[in-house]
Amino acid sequence: MVDSKKHISQQDLKGHNKPGDLWISVQGKVYNVTDWTKHHPGGDLPLLSLAGQDVTDAFVAYHPGAAWQYLDKFFTGYYLEDYTVSEASKDYRKLVAEFSKMGLFEKKGHCALYTFVFMAMLFAVSIYGVFCSDSTWVHLCSGGLMGLLWIQSGWIGHDSGHYQVMSSRGINRIVQVLTGNCLAGISIAWWKRNHNAHHIACNSLDFDPDLQHMPFFVVSSKFFNSITSCYYERKLHFDSVARFLVSYQHWTFYPVMCLARINLFAQSFLLLLSKKNVPNRVQEIFGILVFWIWYPLLISCLPNWGERVMFIVASFSVTGIQHVQFCLNHFSSNVYVGPPCSNDWFRKQTQGTLNIKCSSWMDWFHGGLQFQVEHHLFPRLPRCNLRKVSPFVVELCKKHNLPYNIVSFWKSNAMTMETLQAAALQARDLSRPVPRNLVWEAVNTHG
Repeated sequence: MVDSKKHISQQDLKGHNKPGDLWISVQGKVYNVTDWTKHHPGGDLPLLSLAGQDVTDAFVAYHPGAAWQYLDKFFTGYYLEDYTVSEASKDYRKLVAEFSKMGLFEKKGHCALYTFVFMAMLFAVSIYGVFCSDSTWVHLCSGGLMGLLWIQSGWIGHDSGHYQVMSSRGINRIVQVLTGNCLAGISIAWWKRNHNAHHIACNSLDFDPDLQHMPFFVVSSKFFNSITSCYYERKLHFDSVARFLVSYQHWTFYPVMCLARINLFAQSFLLLLSKKNVPNRVQEIFGILVFWIWYPLLISCLPNWGERVMFIVASFSVTGIQHVQFCLNHFSSNVYVGPPCSNDWFRKQTQGTLNIKCSSWMDWFHGGLQFQVEHHLFPRLPRCNLRKVSPFVVELCKKHNLPYNIVSFWKSNAMTMETLQAAALQARDLSRPVPRNLVWEAVNTHG
């Protein structure tokens, strides 16, 4: 019987990978998602990054079964020629289906409730310490508790961006704005845009924004060639200033992390004030303004400027622990240059991530990121179920000879330092023709 289906080659599909002409394939069927980029709940970057290829594994990872019914309206009538599925992908998709049958994507436990109660206690005690005590030490501890509050709000924001932590989408949205924008001053719209780009292009030096920290940090000497960021849409110049800062990055890493929150504030404002398509922009801006009203007012209630600065530094520094945690999972893992490849989804996610070994009673501290491999493979999985699925992932990695990297919290810090030091020593190579400045010359003068 003659096959009446229309087919296109994978090479032809690759040609449809530009803004204004975006095609993808899911299980061999080709879809035109050009117009959908403006309405896609995950933003335009995932579609732009994976356009022109089969994205089945990424689609399975990010979408519930109910999403499949909406694909047909984008169907082009074409099927992908010579469509094949690797053995690793077959087993991965079976595992997703099995977890779905077990209801693991729906069983959220009481993690969100416990976190909300903990956050309420931290907020109340911090406010009480500011208003009801004259002790400088109590005020310092109150600042630290505010930092702990922001860490927990970050975990809730992270979870609510991947799946519904509440009973409905509307309440989930309220929780996002309250815990992210209002309570922590971080735009949930910015976070979703940034984090989705990270997940889709995990550890791609030019596509993953979580590795693009020039001029302060680089994790690979490939940045010395001034890589163009596809996320920031500009070249990351490795100039004399960047060389100087990178040369000492293994010394400045932890101090900079203590102030890293400033960058999140700035990135939130830059996106909300940009011309990019931002869902619920007015709502987002209003939430940010709420933070910039209550937090400065709270600080103003402290008796003097010394204690005010101390409170800010304490809250920012404690939150710096979370910024360090974000880096540990990826800085010392394998990196690559170029767009992500959906056909290599399972391998790229496991190679680019590092798990943190810890006891179950410490799960609250890591917020689910200790099971980074599992989280990247199953981003919709509630954090309370990540420990349950870990043995299945270990077995699958072993079967397909893929890495399952897991070390202690202290070892992961040491590995991150080793990565930063290695890049720093390479940056000090004065034979590279980078413009010098007076600071560089003064610090590196010998004799």
